[in-house]
Amino acid sequence: MIIEPRTRGFICLTSHPKGCAQNVKDQIAYVQSKEKIEGAKKVLVLGSSTGFGLASRITSAFGSDAATIGVFFDKPATAGRPGSPGFYNTAAFEQEAKKAGLYAKSINGDAFSNEVKEQVINLIKQDLGQIDLVIYSLASPVRTHPTSGKRFKSVLKPIGEVFSNKTVDFHTGNVSEISINPAEGEDVENTVTVMGGEDWKMWMDALQEANVLSEGIKAVAYSYIGPEVTKPVYRNGTIGAAKDHLEATALTISDTLKSIGGKAYVSVNKALVTQASSAIPVIPLYISLLYKIMKTKGIHEGCIEQIQRLYSERLYTGKEVPLDDKGRIRIDDLEMREDVQAEVAKLWKNATTENLAEIGDLEGYSKEFFKLFGFKVDGVDYDADVNELVEVPSIQ
Repeated sequence: MIIEPRTRGFICLTSHPKGCAQNVKDQIAYVQSKEKIEGAKKVLVLGSSTGFGLASRITSAFGSDAATIGVFFDKPATAGRPGSPGFYNTAAFEQEAKKAGLYAKSINGDAFSNEVKEQVINLIKQDLGQIDLVIYSLASPVRTHPTSGKRFKSVLKPIGEVFSNKTVDFHTGNVSEISINPAEGEDVENTVTVMGGEDWKMWMDALQEANVLSEGIKAVAYSYIGPEVTKPVYRNGTIGAAKDHLEATALTISDTLKSIGGKAYVSVNKALVTQASSAIPVIPLYISLLYKIMKTKGIHEGCIEQIQRLYSERLYTGKEVPLDDKGRIRIDDLEMREDVQAEVAKLWKNATTENLAEIGDLEGYSKEFFKLFGFKVDGVDYDADVNELVEVPSIQ
């Protein structure tokens, strides 16, 4: 079939297997163009099929020749209906890993569940014995709690008062004002339950109790802080409360890992186009301006550049991992440079529908969005017939 992008708001309803595969190959090529990283050799990536999780799996495998187990929750294709991009990404990753002689197995299921945790532990015991790096990169709007069975839903809201500011529809380039009502009732608690650190802690406890964590284990979860302009709706909002909980959980996990010389970290990453960030009002406009500035300065990074630098310049240098005053790894350092943020703030005040194409990088934002789903990837013939029925051979 010929697959074209079909969008609804910030969601693309279709994905392209060849485009996803090429995107994965491009990320692998980037990692292979850099020096080898003396990193972990047995890696578990929770949330491994897109974004930072996929970049982490690629960097582990092709930067350090690591054996990887990936956990994701994606839909395979059915006849006439494409699968989700994460499914196609994983299929492409496994194909390239196999070519390179690298161990790669995947589990497609709800990572919040006890069943998937047990499945992963059994696979580690069977194939790898122990692991020496856990990447926690789950991004889900909902979570069914494994103990109570209750389903929790996260919300994107400010806390305390209505938030009003500019946003952009990145499909049309229309800049407009948006207002978001504040959290109410159990909104904050529910968001923390879904996106905070509880599940990460459950994973680490289960892995440690099963004795599948090696001496000196590192565990890394991903977070974001961002600029002043997004703080009311992001870092000071419901999602920020969840990130605060995630960051506090890293300290708790580190305490429990002391007995095996391990440590948990939160890495604060750069603003990037992801399925999650596209859903957050204000963020697309901010990223459009940010990308233009960082590209002009020659310091722009995508997911794979961020994670390769995290591994090579932070986690695996042979020295102490550098942390900020709150114990976090900062790989958002280029984004948060004073000169970059000063220019973003200046452009933000002047951004309109009429001038955004000139002062921002809306085209770059849009291209990155569609690349998430395998579209607008260089070197792919989108007019050609493609087989939508792709398999992930190792799915357990």
